[in-house]
Amino acid sequence: MKHALLAGLLLTACALPFTANANDDNNQCQMNLSKVRDAKVANPHLSDAVKSDIDTTVHRAEAALARHNDDGGRECVALTQQALQKAQSN
Repeated sequence: MKHALLAGLLLTACALPFTANANDDNNQCQMNLSKVRDAKVANPHLSDAVKSDIDTTVHRAEAALARHNDDGGRECVALTQQALQKAQSN
C-alpha cells in the first residue's frame, strides 16, 4: 500500500510541471493577444496590408489556443509574438 501511494505521488509530481507549462503558454498567449490589440490601436497608421496580415496571424493564434493542448499553446505564443513584432515595427 505504501509503495502504491509513493508511486502515485511520484507520478503526480512528475505531471505537475507539464500542466504548469501548458498554463504558462496559455497565459502568455492571452497576454500577447491583448498586447497585439493594444499595439494596433496605438499605431493607427498601419497600412491595410499590415493590419490584414496581423488579423490573419491573430486568428491563427486564437485557433491554436482553442485546441486546448500544449502544442496549441506554444503555437499561439509563437504566432502572437510574430503579430506583435509586425504591429510594432510598422
